Amino acid sequence: MSLPPPPPPAAGDPVTPEDSLGSVTPEDWATGPPLQAQPLLRQEAKREEEEGEETGVQGAWGKGTAEQRRRGWGEAAEAAAAEEGQVDAGGAAGSASPAGAAGGGREGWRRLLAWLRRRQPQCCPCAAPLPRSAAHCCHGGTKMAALAYNLGKREINHYFSVRSAKVLALVAVLLLAVCHLASRRYRGNDSCEYLLSSGRFLGEKVWQPHSCMMHKYKISEAKNCLVDKHIAFIGDSRIRQLFYSFVKIINPQFKEEGNKHENIPFEDKIASVKVDFLWHPEVNGSMKQCIKVWTEDSVAKPHVIVAGAATWSIKIHNGSNEALSQYKMNITSIAPLLEKLAKTSDVYWVLQDPVYEDLLSENRKMITNEKIDAYNEAAVSILNSSTRNSKSHVKVFSVSKLIAQETIMESLDGLHLPESSRETSAMILMNVYCNKILKPVDGSCCQPRPPLTLIQKLAACFFTLSIVGYLIFYIIHRNAHRKNKPCTDLESGEEKKNIINPPVSPLEIFLQSFCKLGLIMAYFYMCDRANLFMKENKFYTHSTFFIPIIYILVLGVFYNENTKETKVLNREQTDEWKGWMQLVILIYHISGASTFLPVYMHIRVLVAAYLFQTGYGHFSYFWVKGDFGIHRVCQVLFRLNFLVVVLCIVMDRPYQFYYFVPLVTVWFMVIYVTLALWPQITQKKANGNCLWHFGLLLKLAFLLLCICFLAYSQTSLMFRNVPKTSAPSFPDFPDCQINKKGAFEKIFSLWPLSKCFELKGNVYEWWFRWRLDRYVVFHGMLFAFIYLALQKRQILSEGKGEPLFSSKISNFLLFISVVSFLTYSIWASSCKNKAQCNELHPSVSVVQLFICQYHIWLAADTRGILVLIPGNPMLNIIVSTFIFVCVAHEISQITNDLAQIIIPKDNSSLLKRLACIAAFFCGLLILSSIQDKSRH
Repeated sequence: MSLPPPPPPAAGDPVTPEDSLGSVTPEDWATGPPLQAQPLLRQEAKREEEEGEETGVQGAWGKGTAEQRRRGWGEAAEAAAAEEGQVDAGGAAGSASPAGAAGGGREGWRRLLAWLRRRQPQCCPCAAPLPRSAAHCCHGGTKMAALAYNLGKREINHYFSVRSAKVLALVAVLLLAVCHLASRRYRGNDSCEYLLSSGRFLGEKVWQPHSCMMHKYKISEAKNCLVDKHIAFIGDSRIRQLFYSFVKIINPQFKEEGNKHENIPFEDKIASVKVDFLWHPEVNGSMKQCIKVWTEDSVAKPHVIVAGAATWSIKIHNGSNEALSQYKMNITSIAPLLEKLAKTSDVYWVLQDPVYEDLLSENRKMITNEKIDAYNEAAVSILNSSTRNSKSHVKVFSVSKLIAQETIMESLDGLHLPESSRETSAMILMNVYCNKILKPVDGSCCQPRPPLTLIQKLAACFFTLSIVGYLIFYIIHRNAHRKNKPCTDLESGEEKKNIINPPVSPLEIFLQSFCKLGLIMAYFYMCDRANLFMKENKFYTHSTFFIPIIYILVLGVFYNENTKETKVLNREQTDEWKGWMQLVILIYHISGASTFLPVYMHIRVLVAAYLFQTGYGHFSYFWVKGDFGIHRVCQVLFRLNFLVVVLCIVMDRPYQFYYFVPLVTVWFMVIYVTLALWPQITQKKANGNCLWHFGLLLKLAFLLLCICFLAYSQTSLMFRNVPKTSAPSFPDFPDCQINKKGAFEKIFSLWPLSKCFELKGNVYEWWFRWRLDRYVVFHGMLFAFIYLALQKRQILSEGKGEPLFSSKISNFLLFISVVSFLTYSIWASSCKNKAQCNELHPSVSVVQLFICQYHIWLAADTRGILVLIPGNPMLNIIVSTFIFVCVAHEISQITNDLAQIIIPKDNSSLLKRLACIAAFFCGLLILSSIQDKSRH
């Protein structure tokens, strides 16, 4: 017997829930309700089962109690269905679970429609009853969609939890590591070859080598690298162009003048750098004789030789095949000489760039790209075969061909490259030779993997022992669990109760945390030290910064939660504020937006806002709680610095390198010392006597005086065009130096503070970072004091649902805020350079995740971008971000676990731990000093 579908509603009838399901065909009755309805039926069955647990009332899936239904689900369902006459002997009751029953043919449909009829249509989750006219304003489809969404979200959360996400991230890391290892074995592991032979343009003038980063050398760096060096360029007019571009890296004022068809010398006597161009436009006996002289033992050889020629041979001989044959013979005779020179010097053979044939003059029409390719193939073939049993030491400079293919259309005569292309080729030459000498952070091409330091080796041993120790604990715990596993009593047929597992010991938590941390640090090292994964330079465009910002803002509109807190800057509000700021700062870093001045200045406001919250939050805690105990201080310092200390050890970087954590740490200690020193003034004490408020204001005034003294005792930055070889410079100040040692420098140059705050042998970087936002924390403390004092005096009321100010005052403050922000934006956009903006920023700035990005999201210590999936930037960002977030979350959990163990609440135990920590840092300082001496 088949059950006919319900009739369609009349034109004027309201739409019922079952109407939203659409027409039900005979096939639908046979196959059961749609899959999205089954979770709803399971939920309804569970609810009714709970209601009938004790009473034995029939639930959605059969008669009897819940225990009876659990023991004989199929029989109960079949009996219930048979009584209704809705199923055959082997109908829907054949399912042995709620899921199976829900999907069982006509019975499933019957139950779904019956359940929908029992549900009271509602418009929205509101407390007030709806008028009769609105009784059917919410259709069944909307209700079904809302419930399906909630159930779907629960299902996703059930199957894809934080734990499963971390497992997926671990699997992704392992697979990517294997793929990159296989790729390097197949394609080679020499980044110099990639630099000399492959790459692409990120923008009009930004060249990106394959798999590595190229450093842009400054004048001082070039002179430092090439001191007492001799570089020789041999060839035609194209090599002469390369010579000029190379020399201009050392001396930008060098002019292209004189006779073009003769030798051109250049010498910087101060830096002892000598660069020569030797005019040999053809590969012939003249060039061979010049090279042969250098092979003699009595003659000083150039440290770098750059040679190449072909277009003159094509031009003079009108592109004849005989000229090509002669070229092959000549280069064959020169190749052994170049190979001999390459054993003691760096020798590069520059392949011929393509030409733009439409712009060539009549006397150069015979120089075609076909002829150039033939000459290049001959040169590569002969040079690579010059050594029989080993790889040729002569390096073929073929990347200039790729550069020329993109830019030759901008040539003035069709033969010679535009200046920007020549500058790129010259910078590649500089990277090939100087990267292994100076080892710039953002120049990973041609840099070998740095050797492990003694501290890194000891850290590796410690993490290895932690992993072994945790595995031993895990095996012992697992064997104990097997012994305690319940067994079935043969007489009663019942299982014995489980023995309660003993609590996990602190030592096991300690080893487990460091086991996980060791694996995470191995990933850090692989990403940014072992050269396993690729790296790329940053390249800023407006779209790479603003599109992700717009995307997360739009996404944030759909994800919001209500809060019970109504106070100003409550914990939930400040956490969300910090989260938004960190998202923007992460996008700012990965997009390279620091080159765009307005964005840079607005990011400086976000950093200032973070420091403002530091002052506000810590002051509020000490003022209200009055807790100046050592436990609170140690907890905060540990949570702030744990990851940074570990990274300093593993990644071999100074503490000041992660500048934001030292900045927040110092300001926390400033707040603590200011409030903890005698007399300790708290809100409880101030409520008894108003004079204590003035005492606290005096403390804050003294703090402001100390800040001003430290800032202005140091000689102000002098912005002028001076050589940067005599004093360290700042990353965000293009032309500046300090030439007087002030109180700030004297304080932080004292040992052991110097080990924490020096970077590259000086504290100028620390002074620059501290000075930028020197007033912000004070403003946060002052705001917290005024706000809490007014709140205590009930001048400000913050009851639930009550506004802090009246509507007029709120609108006025909103207007002032908007005008201030727009004024700041206009001012930031009108700044001429970072130096000018940074000088005024401290006066106007009032208007964990962060550290991980240094090495596993960005690359080369934030100077570049980590490339896990080459060739697909969008997918690479998605995968690296997913792994980055999972790692940051796990590190946060590890830090919380270790904080509970290492920083106990018992004062006697805490003092013992602090003594151990002090001994650890003393040993670390001694080892660090030994390492520094060995390096020097």
